[in-house]
Amino acid sequence: MTCAGLSSFRQRAVVLFAHGSRDAAWRAPIEAVAAQVLAMEPATVVRCAYLEWSEPDLASAVADLAGRGVNHMVVLPLFLGVGKHAREDLPRMVAELRDQYPNVQFDLRPAVGEDPRLIEVLGRIAVS
Repeated sequence: MTCAGLSSFRQRAVVLFAHGSRDAAWRAPIEAVAAQVLAMEPATVVRCAYLEWSEPDLASAVADLAGRGVNHMVVLPLFLGVGKHAREDLPRMVAELRDQYPNVQFDLRPAVGEDPRLIEVLGRIAVS
């Protein structure tokens, strides 16, 4: 899967941001989330982006989307724990992108590990 779903008429996109790995199989769950988003909202533009060891990186994904006319990007960090990457690195990266693309609105969401809905699902999995 390419983590796509882009129509030239869409101006909003969801960027699923994850850490990355040297192991290509590591991407499968991230791409599964992208597929789930597209199954739920087929018109949604979805891209996967990675901090390191996987491509595309966030800057490349944003450049591609901005080049296609997307002017609102929701960046969803797929981190369970909120460490330095989610707390410091990603906000700095998004701030730089805001400077580079002043006509694009960036909506940086909290890491998924902070969402009570995910915590509940993980709890249910643990006790099932």
